Amino acid sequence: MSDRIETESRKLLGRLRRALAEDSAGQERLDRIVELIATSMQTEVCSIYLFRDVDTLELCATEGLQAESVHKTRMRLGEGLVGRVARTRRVVNAADAPSAPGFRYMPETGEERYSSFCGVPIQRLGDALGVLVVQSKDSRAFTTDEVYALEVVAMVLAEMTELGAFVGEGAALSARHQQPVLFRGSIAQEGASAGKVYLHEPRVVVTNPISDDPDLELERLRGAVETLRVSVDELLSGDRAMTPDQVEIFEAYRMFANSRSWMRRMEADVSNGLSAEAAVEKEQSLARSRLGQAEDAYMRDRLHDLDDLSNRLLRILTGQGSNTGAEMPENPILIAKNIGPGELLEYGKALRGIVLEEGSVGSHATIVARAWAIPLVINAKGITTEALNGDTILVDGEQGVVHLRPDDSVSTAFGDKLAMQTRAQERYASLRELPAVGTCGTQVALHMNAGLMADLPSLPSSGAEGVGLFRTELQFLIRSQMPKRSELSALYSRVIAAAHGKRVAFRTLDIGSDKVLPYMKANDEPNPAMGWRAIRVGLDKPGILRMQLQALIRAADGGPLAVMFPFITLHSEFRAAKAELDKVLARETKLGNPLPSNLEVGAMLETPSLAYAPDEFFREVDFISVGGNDLKQFFYAADRENELVRRRYDTLNGSFLSFLKTVVDRCDAVGTPVSFCGEDAGRPLEALVLAAIGFRSLSMRPASVGPVKHLLRQVDLVAAGKAVSEALESGEQDIREMINAWLVENHQSPRAVT
Repeated sequence: MSDRIETESRKLLGRLRRALAEDSAGQERLDRIVELIATSMQTEVCSIYLFRDVDTLELCATEGLQAESVHKTRMRLGEGLVGRVARTRRVVNAADAPSAPGFRYMPETGEERYSSFCGVPIQRLGDALGVLVVQSKDSRAFTTDEVYALEVVAMVLAEMTELGAFVGEGAALSARHQQPVLFRGSIAQEGASAGKVYLHEPRVVVTNPISDDPDLELERLRGAVETLRVSVDELLSGDRAMTPDQVEIFEAYRMFANSRSWMRRMEADVSNGLSAEAAVEKEQSLARSRLGQAEDAYMRDRLHDLDDLSNRLLRILTGQGSNTGAEMPENPILIAKNIGPGELLEYGKALRGIVLEEGSVGSHATIVARAWAIPLVINAKGITTEALNGDTILVDGEQGVVHLRPDDSVSTAFGDKLAMQTRAQERYASLRELPAVGTCGTQVALHMNAGLMADLPSLPSSGAEGVGLFRTELQFLIRSQMPKRSELSALYSRVIAAAHGKRVAFRTLDIGSDKVLPYMKANDEPNPAMGWRAIRVGLDKPGILRMQLQALIRAADGGPLAVMFPFITLHSEFRAAKAELDKVLARETKLGNPLPSNLEVGAMLETPSLAYAPDEFFREVDFISVGGNDLKQFFYAADRENELVRRRYDTLNGSFLSFLKTVVDRCDAVGTPVSFCGEDAGRPLEALVLAAIGFRSLSMRPASVGPVKHLLRQVDLVAAGKAVSEALESGEQDIREMINAWLVENHQSPRAVT
C-alpha cells in the first residue's frame, strides 16, 4: 500500500475522531462524516445506510444525493447494490453501476448522474449494521487501496454505531441494545421463564477504535500477540494432560497465532490509524464474513479457531477477562453461543433458563437442561451480540421464542402465562402421593428420567415411582479423561441410596452420535446418529463396558439392580452384551464380592428392527424400554436435529401408533414388562394415548409427572383404548384430533390436555 494512501487514511481517521468528539447530535455527526469521507476519497457521493430492522436498510446520511431522500429511501435486504452488500457482507465495486447485476434505480435520490459505485459492509463480529457507499460520475473501478481505506472507515463506523454515537432522531438511529427484540429459535426443552440476562462470555467493548499514535499501537499489538503466542506454547508444553483432539486444537491456535499474513494485515490496519483492538476486530469481522458462508465444515471449524484466538487477543489488549466481575442476577437466564456440559454444570441449578445461538436437541446442554427442567431455546441467531448483562428476558420453551427487553404488553401476557403454570403446579403437587389410576381402575407407573445426582432430590417431590432411565454418559462427558471404576461405583452407590429403595434403571454408556467423549477421537461419520454409537461402541471396546458394569454391580452391594443396554438393534447384540455382563458377574464371584439380590437386564428398543426380533429375544430380556426419541426419527426417517423435518411428523399418527401397539402386544404375549421413555411420555395427551394402547409404564422428566398424572386420573383408559383401536382399525391417521374430540365428548376438561 502506498505511503500516500496510508497518510490519507490516517488523516481521514483523524478527522473522523475529531468529528465524533464534537458535542453534536447523532444526525449531525453522520452528516459531518459523509462529508469528510467524500472529500477525502475525492468522490461526489458518500452515503451511509443503516438497518431499520433485520430486513430493511434506510438511507441515514448522504453527501451528494438528494437531502430530501434521507430517512425516506429504504430497501429490503438483497435489493439493489446496497442490499446486495448487506446480504452478502462483501464489497461491491462497480465501474458502471446501472449495468451491474441487481442494480435498482431510486429516482428520489438523484443518483442517475453517478456511474461508479463502491459499497462496503458496516459490520461488527458477524452483526450486520449497514452499508457505506461512495459514488462518482466517472466510470471507474475503485482501487484496492481505496476499498481498503473504506473498510477501515467502516470498521470505525461499526464500533461507533455499537457505542451509540449516532443516536438521534429517526428510528434507524435509535440506541442499540435498548429496543425490544424478538428471537425465534428451536425448542430444546419446554417450559417458560422470566429473568435477567447473564452472558456466558461477555463481549469485549472497544471504546477507542481510532489511535492517536500508530507507533504506540503497533507496539501494543505486537506485545499482545507475543503474549498470546507464549500462552498457547505453554498450554502445549505444560504438564497438563491433553487428549489428541485438544492438542490438535491448540496446534491450530498456534498456527494462527504465528500467521504472518494475519499479523501483516493487522499491522497495516494500525498503520492506517486504527487502534490495536479495532485492527483485531476488523480482521475478525472480515474472517467471519468470508468463512461463515463456507460450505466446507473444515473451514467453518477454522473460523471457530480464529474467533477464539481473536477474542483471547482482545482480552489481552483490553484487560477485559472472560470474568468481568458482573454478578449473577436474580433469576438468571444464561446466554451463550454454545456451551459444554462441564461449563453448564458449574452454574448449578440457579439458572432459570438457557438460550444458545447454536446447539442441538440432542446436545449435552439439552440433556442437562432437561435434567434441571428449565426451558432451553437453541439456534437463537444473533442474541449474543444483542443481549447485555442484566437485560430483562422472557424465554418461551413451548414456542421456541425469546423476548429480549420486552415491552409492557408482552411482559403482562407472559406474566399471566407464568401465573397459570404456577397454579397448575400447585394443583399437581396435591397428587404427589396418589397413583396414576384411571377412572376405570387401570394403573400406569410413572417414572422419571435422570442423569445427575442433582436430579435425585426431585424423585419424591415429582410423584414418580422410580427412575426409569438414569443416563450414565454425563459422568463421562463432563470429564477430560476416563473416570475410574472406583469413582463410578461411588457415584452409582449414591444414586441408589438417594432413590430410597425405589427402582433405578441404569442405561449403560450411550455415546457417539451427538455425544462424543472429549478424550476419545471422534469419527468423521456422514450420519453419526446411525453410526458407531451406544452398544456398538461398548461391544467394540468391551473393556469400557465391563468396567462400567463392574462399577454398577459393586454399587448395588448385594441389593437389587436394573441395567439396560442402549440402541440394541438385533437379538445377537443383546446376547453379546449379556455375555459381557456374565463375564463380569463371574469375575465378581471369583473376587468374593456380593452379587445383586435381583438383577434385571433390559434393552432399549430404539430402531424398528428390534420389534421384529424372534420371540426368543422377548423371552430372554427382563424388560424393554422403548426409546421414543430415537425410535421416532428412525421410523419416519426424519433427523430429530433437523428443524426442517423433525416437527412435521406426529407421534400420534396412526402408522406409528400401530407399530407401537405391535411392540406392546409382543411383550404382553410373553409377559415381558415394557415401558415408553422419552419426551412424548411427558406430554399429557401423548401419555394418555400411549397408556390407551397398552403401555403400563412411562418415563419422563420430573416436571412432567404431575401434568401426566393429572390427566390420566380423569380418564377411563379402557374406553380410551377402545376409541384408539377403532380409529386404528378404520385407517385413521390423525389420532390427535380424534382423541381430543373424544375427550370433549366424554366431558373431559380440554384444559387438562394442554
